[in-house]
Amino acid sequence: MQPLATILFDEAHSEAWTIRAALAREMQPAHPADSSYALAAAALQGQGFAVTANADRALDDGTLAACDVLVLAHPSDPAWERTTGSGSPRLTAGEIDAIEAFVTTGGGLVVLGETEQEKYGNNLNELLARFGLHLENETVQDYEHNLGAPSWIRARLADGGRGLVGDLLARVSEACLYRATTITRDWDSRPPTPTARVLARAHDTASAPGAPLIVSSEHGHGRIVVLADSDLFGDDCLDQLDHRTLLTNIVHWLSCSRGGAAITAGRAQQAPAAWGRLRDSTNALALRQNADGSLHGDPGEASDHVEAIVAALSELAPRFPHQTRYLDLAIADLRRWAADGYGKPDFTVSLDAFRPERERRDGVEHLVFFPMYKQNGSRETCFEALLVRVPWPDWIAALERDRYDNPKFVPVELLDCTRGYDSECAVLFPETVSVAERAINNFGAIFCDREAERLRRVAGGAIEELALNLPPDCARLLADPALSQEAYILWDLIHDRTHSHGELPFDPFMIRQRAPYWMYSLEELRCDLATFMQARQLESEGIAFGRYVQYAIVLDRLLRFPITGTRVRNYDGLGGQLLFAHLHGLGHVRWEDNRLTIDWEHVGDGVAALHAEVAELYRRGIDRTKLGHWAAGHDLVAARVPPAAGSRWAAAVRQLDDDADPRTFIDQVLADEFPLSIFYSSLQAKLAA
Repeated sequence: MQPLATILFDEAHSEAWTIRAALAREMQPAHPADSSYALAAAALQGQGFAVTANADRALDDGTLAACDVLVLAHPSDPAWERTTGSGSPRLTAGEIDAIEAFVTTGGGLVVLGETEQEKYGNNLNELLARFGLHLENETVQDYEHNLGAPSWIRARLADGGRGLVGDLLARVSEACLYRATTITRDWDSRPPTPTARVLARAHDTASAPGAPLIVSSEHGHGRIVVLADSDLFGDDCLDQLDHRTLLTNIVHWLSCSRGGAAITAGRAQQAPAAWGRLRDSTNALALRQNADGSLHGDPGEASDHVEAIVAALSELAPRFPHQTRYLDLAIADLRRWAADGYGKPDFTVSLDAFRPERERRDGVEHLVFFPMYKQNGSRETCFEALLVRVPWPDWIAALERDRYDNPKFVPVELLDCTRGYDSECAVLFPETVSVAERAINNFGAIFCDREAERLRRVAGGAIEELALNLPPDCARLLADPALSQEAYILWDLIHDRTHSHGELPFDPFMIRQRAPYWMYSLEELRCDLATFMQARQLESEGIAFGRYVQYAIVLDRLLRFPITGTRVRNYDGLGGQLLFAHLHGLGHVRWEDNRLTIDWEHVGDGVAALHAEVAELYRRGIDRTKLGHWAAGHDLVAARVPPAAGSRWAAAVRQLDDDADPRTFIDQVLADEFPLSIFYSSLQAKLAA
């Protein structure tokens, strides 16, 4: 995978810490950990960052252009500390100017101070004055709140932030600073920005009661974090309390200020003129089709559109050599539709030749032309044309090949489309194409860019409205289109595969059976919960990207699914309601003081518990009648999400007859069998736009 960002540890200014293990052994032969940030560097690499040391270059514009976050870890005169030994601990005036410009334009900066700051001979305060902050010349002691010595002070943590900016203290409940100074605002130079936030203070029992120990701030387009001690991220201390999480939170938060690169810019205008003619002629023809795809209106005018489409497809074909046979057959199917009198279209032959799953190459583009309906959109059939591109990075290809075999799965980006796809539809499935008999199921294409955009837009709006405590790496997911899209690719890869894996009492995709809509809800939720568990396993094995998939599932399920779409048999929405109610009942989701708080430490355990319960429902399904299984599914949902008043499926009033046709009982299901809670109906109203 591409690194999330590049983190530069400066070691060219006589720092007391190094990320290079060999140098740490030279600095402290008896105990290298006293000079080593090697574990800190490894922790960041494990999160997907590139980490490097600056051994001898000036911190000028050229050096800083190669990184996203700069770390200044306690520069010191060698008279006071064992140091990296290169250069002066003092930054030049030019370097201070360059660092300020770096932050102003979106860079991140970490400054780690030390007790009795003035004696070390550095000029960090000249740099910090540019941001309205100052390291004092203190040694804080606390005889009541410490970690074994009065100068090893336990910090009093504050609010780490809410909303899309991210919570710097997510999963951080304890931190210790070893021989710390304090941080003040440098009003004499310039005031800090209004975004300055004190993340940790000394306790009131300390020698400097309530003094700031960790401060974050924004400056221009960039961000800075200042800490009053440097030992807490050293090898000896990184795994004490929650220091490791604090470090990774800080770096995620700082690097997120630059955001992610847009991934769709300029695509539509790169398309040739023939594509525009194909799109416009297809739109015009679609306006003359009945609900089943047959023609209404003037056949002569339709014939003109057909010929324009044929000409455009023929002109575009050389750009898609891997689709030569399909495009020839699509033209033949279109001409046959016209020759047979413009009845219901039958594109069986060309659909059989459309095989995007055989061309899963990163960046390959496909031209699509079919009569079809849109899932989550109109059920009327009309001609549509699409330009799509396949994102298939090597690391995804490797996971599919070695672990999550799913030969029909195709992630796509929607480059341009006809009018019918100006909708919420995010899939291209064979069964949506108009054919005479049952469609051949060769592929399943998911518009991962659309899914990711909706996550960022809808869940992002909910996060701001609810002031959610969002971990910084999750905030990055919502700020970075490329990152969120890749999270969706992996999510969909595993989810789609899961439909046909596990203990399945009936048709796993539920295409050929009619069932109450909560059974579809449970099936989709089962696959998402199983995907969450797989992503959790990937993270435990050192594949940090698994955490982004977990975030995407939780946020989309909790904050988007329930409030989007019609309330008539909204099975995706019901799955989100069920997950929310389950986590809320366990205390992993809390609504207090008009703010939503997720217990990120334990939410995974809550998801695992619901996954086990749904899996048990499925395991026992083969021992039940169809009606009994549907009733058990209703009971599982109703235990958390109350059914509507008047429900005839509620356990207290349910009357089922296993000898009767089970389909007749589906007619007793209310259109909105499980209405929205007060929480969701209120959120839906606030996010209606």
